[in-house]
Amino acid sequence: MALKPLALATALLAVSSATAFAATAASVQLKDKDGKPVGNVALRQTTSQGVWMNLVIDNLPAGPHAFHVHETGKCEGEFKSAGGHFNPAGMKHGVLVEGGPHAGDLPNIHVPDSGRLTVEFFAPHITLERGAKNSVFDEDGSALVIHAGVDDYKSQPAGEAGGRIACGVVSGEITGAPSNTK
Repeated sequence: MALKPLALATALLAVSSATAFAATAASVQLKDKDGKPVGNVALRQTTSQGVWMNLVIDNLPAGPHAFHVHETGKCEGEFKSAGGHFNPAGMKHGVLVEGGPHAGDLPNIHVPDSGRLTVEFFAPHITLERGAKNSVFDEDGSALVIHAGVDDYKSQPAGEAGGRIACGVVSGEITGAPSNTK
């Protein structure tokens, strides 16, 4: 009888070695170039649509703005430290070009005159799962960036979106249940 718990423990160990713990949620605090908080983004892993994002911003200029996941988890100076768009698969920029989009290409946001916007959408080409090629939690992290202009969804390499006006490092992951890494 004493062997049954040992056999169960061995079976559980074998199952756990075939899976990896996935981050099920993350958060981002967006700041402007003066370091003033201008918004927050909640991220949650989905089972079939990549990552769900809920963006709440305040006090940004009215109008359309490009919104992207960038390749490096740094937001210094003019936010160039965030690097280019997150693009682990080596795709072209934009949903309107053959061979696109980058994993970090997201829909434009449209800030009303009030400067306050709440919007949610899915980012199907990224994951919160550590170790996956398209994980925002790679070696150097990732950042979310809002640009001064609109993304045209086709110009290379970044959609003619203009300067970077807000940036935040993806962080605050919550480890959830094991997920298959097949």
